[in-house]
Amino acid sequence: MSKHPVNLAVRFMLEVLGLSTFGVWGYQQSDIWTRILLAIILPLGYAVLWGVFAVKDDPSRSGKTVVQTPGTIRLILELLLFGAATWMLHSLGYSTLGFIFGGVVILHYILSYDRIAWLLKQK
Repeated sequence: MSKHPVNLAVRFMLEVLGLSTFGVWGYQQSDIWTRILLAIILPLGYAVLWGVFAVKDDPSRSGKTVVQTPGTIRLILELLLFGAATWMLHSLGYSTLGFIFGGVVILHYILSYDRIAWLLKQK
């Protein structure tokens, strides 16, 4: 199921929304010039973590990786980033959107049970 085009599209949308949330949240943390800096650095950090630390031959990605990461660590990283984005949405006052985002993340991982099982086997 994790290779299904609809599930991959949902995963991509979650990644983009998570990335965007990090930027908006960073921008809202200050009223001075640092808001621009945070709006750039936080999503950049998200993108680096997401793109660099991957499991070799991950069926939901290109299979390539910069830093080969154990599957358990990758799964924890994904859950931490999506969890942080969910919390940020609540923090920004978008509680309903936060619940929807978090719910879709949970549904995505339920439907990706085969990928989760695969990740947990990767050392």
